Amino acid sequence: MKNIKKPGGIEMTTFKLTRGRTYQDFILANEDVDKWLIKQPGFKSRHIAQQTDGTIIDTLIWASEKDGSDAMQRLMTELADSPVHAAIDQRTVSWNIYPIWHQITASH
Repeated sequence: MKNIKKPGGIEMTTFKLTRGRTYQDFILANEDVDKWLIKQPGFKSRHIAQQTDGTIIDTLIWASEKDGSDAMQRLMTELADSPVHAAIDQRTVSWNIYPIWHQITASH
């Protein structure tokens, strides 16, 4: 079988916010994280959504799974004092990174 080139990695983190926080608060608390992410090797994009039950879905697209995993390890130390951590109910965090096996993009 031919070796298939993976077009990247997708990082998906879900969690609840700490009591009294809104998704707007969370996005504001991410200012330093967003600036940091843009500088990371392999970073392509970030998308933040919210389910009807309040669960935040934070999705990042990376050039590779390794780029995403490496960045996550560095983020926890390099941005340990970021205000984003106080906005997240740490007991509810689920973090995963997966290989992307197929993707299509809009041509416009």
